[in-house]
Amino acid sequence: MANRDTRNTETFGAGARVQVMLPLPIAGPYDYRVPADLTVGSGSFVEVPLGSRRANGVVWGPGGHDIEETRLKDIEAVLDVPPMPAAMRAFVDWVADYTLYNPGAVLRMAMSVPDALHPPRPKTVFARSAQTPGDGFRMTPARQRVLEEAADGPPRSAADLARAAGVGTSVVKGLAAAGLLDVGQATFGPRWPVPDPKWPGPELSVEQGGAAARLVASVGAARFAVSVLDGVTGSGKTEVYFEAIAAALEAGGQVLVLLPEIALSAQWLARFEDRFGARPAEWHSDLTQATRRAAWRAVADGTIRLVVGARSALFLPFENLGLIVVDEEHDASYKQEEGVVYHARDMAVVRAQLGECPIVLVSATPSLETMTNVQRGRYGYLHLPHRHGTASLPDISAVDLRADPPPRQAWLSPPLREALCEVLGAGEQAMLFLNRRGYAPLTLCRHCGHRLHCPRCTAWLVEHRLSRRLQCHHCGYGAVLPGSCPECGAADSFAACGPGVERIAEEAAALLPEARIAVVASDTVRGPAAAAEVIRRIVDHEIDLLIGTQIIAKGHHFPMLTLVGVVDADLGLSGGDLRAAERTFQLLYQVAGRAGRAERPGRVLLQTFQPHHPVIEGLLSGDRDRFLEAEAADRKARHWPPYGRLAAVVVSGRDVGRVEAVAAGLGRVAPSGDGIETLGPAPAPLSLLRGRHRRRLLVRTRLDIDIQGLMRHWLGQIKVPGGVRLHVDIGPYSFL
Repeated sequence: MANRDTRNTETFGAGARVQVMLPLPIAGPYDYRVPADLTVGSGSFVEVPLGSRRANGVVWGPGGHDIEETRLKDIEAVLDVPPMPAAMRAFVDWVADYTLYNPGAVLRMAMSVPDALHPPRPKTVFARSAQTPGDGFRMTPARQRVLEEAADGPPRSAADLARAAGVGTSVVKGLAAAGLLDVGQATFGPRWPVPDPKWPGPELSVEQGGAAARLVASVGAARFAVSVLDGVTGSGKTEVYFEAIAAALEAGGQVLVLLPEIALSAQWLARFEDRFGARPAEWHSDLTQATRRAAWRAVADGTIRLVVGARSALFLPFENLGLIVVDEEHDASYKQEEGVVYHARDMAVVRAQLGECPIVLVSATPSLETMTNVQRGRYGYLHLPHRHGTASLPDISAVDLRADPPPRQAWLSPPLREALCEVLGAGEQAMLFLNRRGYAPLTLCRHCGHRLHCPRCTAWLVEHRLSRRLQCHHCGYGAVLPGSCPECGAADSFAACGPGVERIAEEAAALLPEARIAVVASDTVRGPAAAAEVIRRIVDHEIDLLIGTQIIAKGHHFPMLTLVGVVDADLGLSGGDLRAAERTFQLLYQVAGRAGRAERPGRVLLQTFQPHHPVIEGLLSGDRDRFLEAEAADRKARHWPPYGRLAAVVVSGRDVGRVEAVAAGLGRVAPSGDGIETLGPAPAPLSLLRGRHRRRLLVRTRLDIDIQGLMRHWLGQIKVPGGVRLHVDIGPYSFL
């Protein structure tokens, strides 16, 4: 596979003027001069003077600013790291242009590990020398163990050698002083095993084989193409796209796989290792800084052939991308809401196009945006309508809570209680799903009705009984439950209102005292290691009842899990979010898909007050396409995405007067006209967030209108005072 990303490179010699992009929130690159002793190329990482300090940046191309020669400063050094590929530089520019953020702010995401721009520092290492102990040298058992360890294997640091021999580092250093160990310098870093594309994989079904063949052909064509792999839960989509990965690796390309919950991907990683004989390189926030540093450099120099990562992996400096896979492409966590606001699925398609490589979008519940692109002929489509092997889709039924309400002060209905007892009595496993962390979403005083709220946000404090804390899920503020009401002074008057997963676990433990119960949520399972241990316990049947939030909804395969109970199927259906119905359908469909994935049949009970809601009816009928058609018709009638364009602006600051003044100013010059509508300004649903007051405006346009150009012109008319920020979101997913 040819390296596509080295095209369009230029070299600049002494005296040349070049543009250097800096990873700072600035409008564009600065001009610098190449000194007599240097040669730089497009994409070279360089060190340049910036005011009174030095900064690292990337050569973006020939100089283009009208600056006097005498004012130009020289590049000070070229850094010892492979240059940023042309496709990556084009990607930075494209993302900046699309999102309306400065290219320097986007570049900062591509230079997220500054230490990686410098080679690792060498460390002192020790190895067995050829010298033998002299007369008078006392050979102790500890010294002997060190010499035996040093004779076997590569040179190691004093700490590593001492640890292997079970001694202190002073023993190692004493042997070196005696000449029995040679002392040298070496660099260390993680080892990146190479996945073997020829490693034997599982036998595919006819359906899987046909889909895999088309993906392999797309990889072989070595050009941009988007394929949507749509298959019911348990249909074996992962094994299908593994074949495309094997083809890309065999052709010499690099591969990027994006997962929405990389910290909870233990089963995916195990399946990958079974298929390719080695674990992939990972990229997510739980890695140590040293591992991130080494991984970034190894991606840049091509040592790492495959990365599985969260959305930020999209900005790694791949030199030769041969394939991108976006698993669970519908997942809302691909949308970055902080800093530069972007949707990783959509930007991954752009990255594939700029790198001229194929991309696969994978889901059991593809987003309406993706399916619309399929219908318009922009994306190819592959469908796996059946579960793999002998497994069948679970039976889904609704529990009408109006007819079968739970007992007083309880949340599990009689039908669900009966099903739990039956399944666990048969030695099988069950899952209760509630997408709400903690014990209770609201705590109020029984005497005066005072509600405990976050002092920094327009949000109630959530009680977490396991940690004995009240917490804001928006800003992280925490406090202990007060002994008396701060409003009326009543002692011990607070009552928990509504259920979270901890409260459901309390009820389940009372109902099933012998059951082994685990609560799985983002605040109870922290990091990949903890997640892998929970999954192991479930697979090994050390857990009977799993109670959790959306992090257990996708991708996991538990053969003995035959019952899924959704405690509140109506939870996501309100709130004014244009994607509320679609998102709830996707989430519940994925949750339901955890049941009956092996030989034992599965069933799903949806507790609801709205059994005739289109989402619930769509799940009960199993007619996903009919639901999507109705959802599409509703969006199209109101010109909502993907049948119109949206852009949001949030004005925020600590001074509410300044915030309202800027928002009002934007409202006065807001865009309008044929096919253009501006809503607001209005207080955001979270009108106070992290101590900042917030006002929202929303622009809706037809598809044929350049919304970025419209927004640039509009926002350019307002001078924003200090202390006030404008947060721009093209294609918003969150409306808080």
